Parts: sequence; structure tokens; C-alpha cells
Amino acid sequence: MPKKKKINKPAQRNSTQIKTYKGVLDVSRSGMGFVVVEQLKTDIRVRPNDFGKALHGDTVRVQATTGGNLNKRLDGKVIEVVERKQIRFSGRMQIMNHTAFFEPASQKPIPDFYIPQENVQSAKDGDRVVVKLVRWEKDDRRPIGMVETILDARNEGDMAMKEILVDAGFPLQFDQEVLDEADVLTDAITPAEEKRRRDFRSILTFTIDPVDARDFDDALSYRILDDGITEIGIHIADVSHFVKPGSLLDDEAYRRATSVYLPDRVNPMLPERISNELCSLRPHEDKYTFSAVFQFDQSGKIVHRWIGRTLIHSDHRFTYEDVQQIIETQQGLYATEILHLNQLARQYRQQRFDKGAINFSSSEVRFTLDENGVPIGIQVKESKESHQLIEEFMLMANRAVAEHIGAIEVDGKPIPFPYRIHDTPNEEKLIPFASFAAKFGYRFDLHNEKEVAASFNRLLADVAGKPEQHVLEQLGIRTMSKAIYTAENIGHYGLGFLHYCHFTSPIRRYPDVIVHRILQQCLDGKPVVEKKMEVWCRHSSERERAAMEAERAGNKYKQVEYMRPHLGETFDGVISGVAAFGFWVETIEHKCEGLISIQDLGHYDEFTHDESDYALVGMFTKKRFRMGDKVRIRVVGANLDKRQLDYAWIPDEPLPERKGNGRSKN
Repeated sequence: MPKKKKINKPAQRNSTQIKTYKGVLDVSRSGMGFVVVEQLKTDIRVRPNDFGKALHGDTVRVQATTGGNLNKRLDGKVIEVVERKQIRFSGRMQIMNHTAFFEPASQKPIPDFYIPQENVQSAKDGDRVVVKLVRWEKDDRRPIGMVETILDARNEGDMAMKEILVDAGFPLQFDQEVLDEADVLTDAITPAEEKRRRDFRSILTFTIDPVDARDFDDALSYRILDDGITEIGIHIADVSHFVKPGSLLDDEAYRRATSVYLPDRVNPMLPERISNELCSLRPHEDKYTFSAVFQFDQSGKIVHRWIGRTLIHSDHRFTYEDVQQIIETQQGLYATEILHLNQLARQYRQQRFDKGAINFSSSEVRFTLDENGVPIGIQVKESKESHQLIEEFMLMANRAVAEHIGAIEVDGKPIPFPYRIHDTPNEEKLIPFASFAAKFGYRFDLHNEKEVAASFNRLLADVAGKPEQHVLEQLGIRTMSKAIYTAENIGHYGLGFLHYCHFTSPIRRYPDVIVHRILQQCLDGKPVVEKKMEVWCRHSSERERAAMEAERAGNKYKQVEYMRPHLGETFDGVISGVAAFGFWVETIEHKCEGLISIQDLGHYDEFTHDESDYALVGMFTKKRFRMGDKVRIRVVGANLDKRQLDYAWIPDEPLPERKGNGRSKN
């Protein structure tokens, strides 16, 4: 028989390939990891055995197998840790038979550290400590650490605040070398500095700050010039005069990038010698400042502005309450000046809203603490005209500086500069929000950015004082993008500014220090093109987010601490958030938020999550728990370790109990 002719089939093209991506590892509480990669629409799933030497928050390289569909979730394996998010951890020592381990106190899964004997310091078994990760190489079975600090706390609340700061990556104290560098600095006004600065010391100047403020980084000066021109100076502490590039102070300020404000303490960006003494614009002291000075005609129009380094002498320290009383009574110390400042602030505030700024109201919940830091009361502080007065002039200065820098180019290109930008609202969040607002009769125009802003302002004005005000304001804020620092200026949508930066708080924000340095370079006619600007901006944005998370954690801890004595008591509340696993309720009396689990509602019905209506809906009773609804709750749990309040829903009227599982047997 003749042989069959062999037919060569075309080779099957294998589209499967191994690719390496760079991203940030996010570890869930369950232990599963997900690497967030910018160019992918879905995260890469990483199982715990494939973390390698990576921890939650680390920037990593991950190897993933892909079939070419970038919309499908990939599975991957960490092959390299590019950058550690955190190298200091709080937790407890375990020492047995001269072998020491450290157990991190984290809500994310982290392996225990091995602590060599020489790194134990004086820690004992059971001590709460801060440990620094010193090594975790390929052949190390566990992370290897070194005890840096034995946490000494006056009570559990004090310990919790310290652990929150450490876990967010903020040191609890300054190295002695940094303190020594600050201690040798002097605020003596030298003849050389007098010559290079504009002198405002003879002009009326005052500060306006919270009653408990310890550092004053901004002041206002006021005087009437010829022809009815009013000159107002916005004077900012000249931190860059003391903190020089390459110094230990500067390195430490950059690492921290921001001060952190917890309910019972401030963790400062700079040592107290800088923040509370040298740079604090205390009354009756000559101080170095960096200033934006504006001249207004009688109609309130800006006819001239000047920016540069100055000397000031504050004549008085006002609190916000002092100024508010002057505004309301129209009398008091420097009442004429303050009332005129407030008139201008009102005028420019309205102009901002007319040009597209969004008028979200703000209120702040603050705890009244006893001598041990335990909360004994809660206050809700709303933004009043005294706050808005200062805010408006700070915005004016920040905008003027950004506009000044934005007009300068080197070799035909903009100068790298840390702009504060705010993108347009997230469309995925905006559309369902607009649909939800429509159910209350509020119409949104989504045709363009300007109309969206106008729609927001109409809604915020119309909703004032109505039952749905709180829910619509909160949901509206959640549609907004997050403001960040970047050298790529796209403007600030929320403020309606094309150019904006942070210039006014260099004591507590590192980007402001960078702004001061670049501004002086430009004023000297010697702008420097800094190639690391975007790296600095990303770092500052990341540290700002970490500080905000720490502040939220601190506030949540104090809420739980405050509500513990109220276990078993009932309160009225408002549903503040809804998820598939339950809903959150904020008590009207205390503003303390707790969770009502969907499991605890199973006695009444089976509930499903209606995302479009921000509600849980009963399958059989059609009972709805919608964001903004008022409910009655009982406090049933207050877990300080988890910083979690648990509430139980109290029905307005008895509901029939479910029998069986409520499902049809067919």
C-alpha cells in the first residue's frame, strides 16, 4: 500500500505569555493579595504563598501569565520588592529560651519577625515595641528586625494613638541629631536679612487661629494707602530660611512630608524648636516671613500684587471665636479692619462660586478629652465666617504664587513645580449620584464640567435644611476626585482655579517648603529645573493619604472609646453608608458611626444590595434601608482593637418573624 502523504498542520499560535508588571501589593484581611497596576483594568491576584518577601503596601514586580485579555483578572507571583512602604511596625515581643520574635499588631496579615539577641535591646517578653525591619533576603525564612523603641504609654488610648502613627509610617520622635541641628538655629534679625526683605514690622498685623493652636504659620497685615487703596499682606512663616536643602532637618521633613493631627496630639513634621518657636508668628516678636501682598481699590478689585520675603511683627493673636464675635457684633479690637477683611473675603468667595467653584459645606467633629485623653464629650464645629475669612485670603495667596510660577518657562518649558491639582468628578460615581438626586427632585446637567459644578451648587443651595441634605452632601463629596500634588498642572476643579499650589502652611506640609524655594529661585531670576519633582509630589501625596488614614483611625478609636459606656443604650441615627454586607449608622447625638451587619437582619428578611439606590432591600418584606434614612439603633459592640462599633436595628413597629428560610420548596 502506498504510504499516506504526511500533511503538516500549521502550528497553533500560543497567545499565552508571561509578563512582568510593576504595582502596589494590597493585602486583604483574609490574606489574599492584589497587585494594583496602572495600565491594567483589573488587579493581579496573588496568593499568600506567592508574596515572596513583600508586605502590604510595598511596590513590587509581579510575574503574571496572560492570554492577551487585559480585562480578565490575572494570577501572579511577586518576584521582587521594588520599594517598601513601611519598615517600622508596632506590636508585642515574644521571648522564650533566649529566642526573640516580634508579633506585629496589624489588621493586615504580616509574618512574625525574628529578632537576633543583639537587636532585642532591653525589651522583655510581652513588651509593646516598635521594631524596624532591617533585612529580609532570599535565604531568610522570616523578616529580621531590630527593637527601636519600647512603647511607654500612660494608658491603652495613648498606646493606641502611638501604634496608629507607627503603622502609618510616622516616627514618634526625632533623632537627636535632628534636634541638635534645630537647637543651634537662631531667629535673630540680621542686617543682611533686613536688606533683602521688605519690612512690614510697623504695619498692623495679626494672626487668627484655633483657640488651642500652638503654632501660627500665617498672619494678615492691613493698612490704607493713598487714594483709598487698601493693602493686605498674607504673611507665611519662612520655614525655608531655616530648613536648608541637604540638611538633616530637611531630610526628616521630606520623609514625614506632613504633620499628623490625632484627637489628642499632633505628630509634627518639624521639631518644636522650628514649628513652635522660630517659625511661629507669635505676637510681639519680629519674624521672618514669605508674603503675598495685594492692593485693592474701593470696589474690591485687585490693582497690584507683590510676592517676596518680608519681616513682620504681629500685634495681636485672635482666635476664630474672637473674630466671629467681632463679625456678629460689629465691635471689638480692630473691628474696622476685620469687618473690611470679611467684606472682601465674602466678595471673593462669591466670585469663586460664580466662576465654577463648588460650595461644599464643612463641619468638624472634635472630642473633649479629660486629663488622660479619654473622650468625655463631642463637639460639632461648623465653618463660620471667621474661618472663611482666613480661608479666602489663603486661597488668594496660593493661587497668586501658582500663577506667578506658571507664567515662567525655561527653554520653552514650564518649570517643574508641585501644583495642587483636583481632577473632574469620577463619571462612574457621578452618573448614579445624579440619578439618586433626581429621586429627590434635583436635576443635574452632565453636559460639561462647568454645568456639573453649577448643578452641584444649585443642589447644595436647594437642599439646605431639608431632611436629605446630609446624604446628598456626603454622596456628592464621594463623587469627587482626590486632590494631589503633581508637576503636571491640570487646574483645581473644586476651587475653579487654573493654577493652584500650597504656599501657606510650610510648618506642617513639605510641598509648601518646596514652593517657597522655587519661588525664591524665580524671584532671583535663577529658576532650577528639578528632575525629581514628580517623585517628590508622589511621595507627598502618599504621605498625605497615610496621614488622613491615621487621622480617621484615631477618630474611630475615640468614637469606640466614647461609646463603650453606652453599651446597651438606644439612640436615633442616620444611615451613612450601605454595602452588600450591611449598613453604617451615624448617631445624631454623638456623630459616632457603627455597623449593622446584614447577618443580624436575617431574622427579618433576606436583603440584597441595590447599588443604584444606595440601599439594602428586603426580598420578601420589601423593607428598604437607604442612605440618609433615620433609624433607631442599640449599641451592642465596641471593639477598641478593631476600632469598630456594632449596632443593632430597632424596628419602628414589630415585624413578623420569618419561618424557615423563606424560600419556595418548588
